[in-house]
Amino acid sequence: MNKETIRANYKLIAGVDEVGRGCLYGPVIAAAVILDSNNIIAGLADSKKLTALKREKLYQQITSESISYAIGRAEATEIDQLNILQASLLAMKRAIMALSVTPEYLLIDGNYTPDTIYAAEAIIDGDNIEPAIAAASIIAKVTRDNEMVTECLKWPQYGLSQHKGYPTKKHIDAIKEHGVTPLHRKSFAPVRKLLL
Repeated sequence: MNKETIRANYKLIAGVDEVGRGCLYGPVIAAAVILDSNNIIAGLADSKKLTALKREKLYQQITSESISYAIGRAEATEIDQLNILQASLLAMKRAIMALSVTPEYLLIDGNYTPDTIYAAEAIIDGDNIEPAIAAASIIAKVTRDNEMVTECLKWPQYGLSQHKGYPTKKHIDAIKEHGVTPLHRKSFAPVRKLLL
């Protein structure tokens, strides 16, 4: 369905995206956002292409000016049990179900749509194309990044506030030196190899 048809037929369109799929530590976090078509938020873009300061400003704007937004998550243990794709879809489904306003249509970033009762469309590179998906990517990334800063207080030796759980050399070296925490994803190769 093209954009014009979607916007003509549906008013409450939720954009959905997730962050943290490639991380070795912590949850995958998804967000669902229903933007207000009468209140355009300027500057929405893929969260990875924005500075941390810009993301934070847009986060404040999205959370205060959108019709509804919600977070969903799948924990490291669920990722290990299900695999990262299924865990990401579960996090997306949880975000959608947590919306305080019922969406009429879903725009999902990526190749797959989560199992929900709503009409949905998967859009590859959607966070660069659809403002609602871009908004969801910003909400999810700021939420997860802030969580990693908090986690760093518990596990300062891993440098989580810097790499946010991604498989940097510093992170992998820290795992080799200090071992695996309960929130490391044990099914991911760099962690799994160290458990053998």
